Order: sequence, then C-alpha cells, then structure tokens
Amino acid sequence: MEDFYLLDDLFTSEEKLLRDTLRRWVDADVIPRMADAYEKAYFPQEFIAKVAEFGLLGMTLPPQYGGSQASYLAYGLACQELERGDSGLRSFVSVQSTLCMFPIFKYGTDEQKQRWLPRLATAELIGCFGLTEPDAGSDPASMHTSAKKVADGWILNGSKMWITNAPFADLAIVWARTPDGIRGFIVEKEFKGFVRNDITRKLSLRASSTGELVLTNCFVPDANYLPGSERGLLAPLSCLTQARYGVAWGAIGAAMACYEIALAYTKERKQFNKPVASFQLVQQDLATMLTEIVKAQCLNVRLGQMRQQQQATPQMVSLAKLNACRQSLRIARMARNLLGANGISLDYHVIRHMTNLESVFTYEGTDNIHQLILGKHITGIDAFA
Repeated sequence: MEDFYLLDDLFTSEEKLLRDTLRRWVDADVIPRMADAYEKAYFPQEFIAKVAEFGLLGMTLPPQYGGSQASYLAYGLACQELERGDSGLRSFVSVQSTLCMFPIFKYGTDEQKQRWLPRLATAELIGCFGLTEPDAGSDPASMHTSAKKVADGWILNGSKMWITNAPFADLAIVWARTPDGIRGFIVEKEFKGFVRNDITRKLSLRASSTGELVLTNCFVPDANYLPGSERGLLAPLSCLTQARYGVAWGAIGAAMACYEIALAYTKERKQFNKPVASFQLVQQDLATMLTEIVKAQCLNVRLGQMRQQQQATPQMVSLAKLNACRQSLRIARMARNLLGANGISLDYHVIRHMTNLESVFTYEGTDNIHQLILGKHITGIDAFA
C-alpha cells in the first residue's frame, strides 16, 4: 500500500529488501493457499522450510546460534508481511523465534544454546511455549503445573492450553511452579508422560496448529532445566514482551491487507451507476482505515528503533500491541462491511483476517490486561488484584 508518511526513508536497504522479498512471496505463494487452509483448518507446513530459508527463525539472535543479528525493524517488517498473508503464519514464526528460541538464548546454558538453537533456526526442530493453562490465562502466577526436584531431574505434572505449534512441536518451553517459584524447562516430545493433543473446532486462527500439553509424572532431566529462569515469573513475561512486539507489527499487516482489498473492491464495484468508492460514507471509512494504519506504523517504527537501542520498556510494547490489535480489528470489520455480502466470502480474504484478529486481540495479553499494565504505569497502582 501507499507509503503515506514516507516511512521507507527510515529503513535500511537490507530491511526494505527483506520486506519486499517477503511481500512478493506472500502475494505469490501464501495468499493463494490460505483460503483453503483456513476452510479445511490446517497449517501449510511446507511454509516452514521457506521461512527458515528466508532466515526468519530467531533472526535477531547472534549468528553462532543460527540468527543473523537482524534489527528489530527488520523483524517487525517481517511480521507485518507474514500476517498480511495470515495470522497463523506470523504466529508460527513468532512462537518459534520469540517464545521458544528466545528463552533458550536468554535463560539457557551455553550447552543448551548450542544444542537447540541452530536446529530451531533451520526448522530441523519445531518448538512451542507452554504458559497458559485451562484455568490460568491472564493470571499466569496462578498456574497449577508443578515441578518437583528429584535425583538428576524434575517431575512435572499439569497441563497447558491454547499452545501454538503444539501438535507438531519437537520440544516445548514449559513453565511450572516449584517450591522456589516459577521455573522454565525444555520438554522433549519423546519424554514419557508428555502428551500433545490437537485443539479442533476453532472458528479463528483455523490455519494455525493449536494444541494442549499434558504432563503426567513427566521426568525432565537437569540438562533441560533453564537455570536463568530463576528470576521467576519475570522470565516468561519477558518472553511475552518479545512476542507482543511482533504482534503489534503483524496485526497491522492484516489491517493493510483488509484496507487494500476494500479499496480495490469499492473502486471496482458499482452501485447507482457509479463506483461505491465515490460515496462520502465509503470514503470516510477508507480515510479512517488509512489514518489508523499510518498512525500504528509510526508507533511501531519508533518502538522498533527504541528496542534496537535497548530503550523500550514492556509498557511501551503493551501500548503498541493494544493499539495495533484494536485498530486492526476495527479496520477488518469496516472492510467486511464495505464488501457487503462478499465480505463473508473466503475468496476475498477479509473475513479470514477479521476472525483471526479476534484471537490476536486476545492472545499475548488481552486488551484489558494491556490497559491495566498502562494504568499501573500511569498511576503507580496495581489494579490486577
């Protein structure tokens, strides 16, 4: 779409090259596949090798661990283009990169980093992130999953719910309660007592593989314990901050797709002997959509710059995620309306983005939670409990 505020001037040639390469791939290969994948509820796993080939998995990590030390702006632009294709594709990359690779990089030993990260970067291995539970979503401190220390390892019991990539993941970063606080563990799919169940009958993120993790007296060796996670709940929350940054960019990618579809449709569709785009109320909607996309892009770019300079706070990320999800869902609904009856057809893609954004609005922290994060920052008063 139009670079209305000339934001390209703020990107390096490498960042723009990555974005444009992904844009061409998404247009040519991803979008034509997504209506079928959404309708039949499957994740096109052939895309995994391609995103690994593009170097998107763990791209901000150092080269010795399979990354390319890419900038946060490059990662944001990648998320934007991937979600312009589908939220499920961006979710896969986000989970692999920020919720599986990042905690190993941040809280793992050198041996763990060397063992896991290069293979996760090439998608030889697939990972997932087990924090949310059936009865512990917005309040992860209330988790029931437990880890008991035994000789040479730990015994884990509990379950995790709504876990992206779980059905086909080779390993899971599982967070569990110990007598000394919440800790992180690398749980491999072969471990006895570890079961992954597919979650079906979803009406959102249908082209994303979502599952449940069940641990029943599952033994996890000491070699798979993340020692850096001894900072407690702050460890998994720092991973969520990483993921929320990508969500802020990705949601706007979905909004861009809806805006472009609505603009093209209303210029071509004729009613009362003239294009629908010629009517004042339609132009009002299109102007609102463009305005909110550009505002969110400006916010995301500034946030990316601050993350690169290590100046961004979790509260800043919360604001960007909250804003992007609110406005993207609003834009998708407006686009759906502008397309009339065709707005509910998968042939036009808007309904797919709209229903996906209902989940994106909720995961990685609900709208209410991000408002409370900002409220605490503003007032100094914790309103969570």
